[in-house]
Amino acid sequence: MTVSATRKDVMIVNMGHHHLSIHGVLQLIITLDGEDVIDSEPILGYLHRGMEKIAENRTIIHYLPYVTRWAITVNGPEQLGNIQVAKRAQRIDL
Repeated sequence: MTVSATRKDVMIVNMGHHHLSIHGVLQLIITLDGEDVIDSEPILGYLHRGMEKIAENRTIIHYLPYVTRWAITVNGPEQLGNIQVAKRAQRIDL
């Protein structure tokens, strides 16, 4: 019995949401032939995660990690764009 060298074992793999801090931003649908990648389809999502709805069911202590993630997202563009932030905003951001 001979096995054809052109046989394709195509498998579609969903690789998505790689890290908690980029939840929902990047998802990859990868088509594999054995161990070879044939195709990759990136799906870009949104960063919005319904923060208001999450806050409704939590105390301020439990909601605090979500707020610190916002601070990280805002500080990046401020530093890249050399944006001068008002002193009041700097105090609030602590």
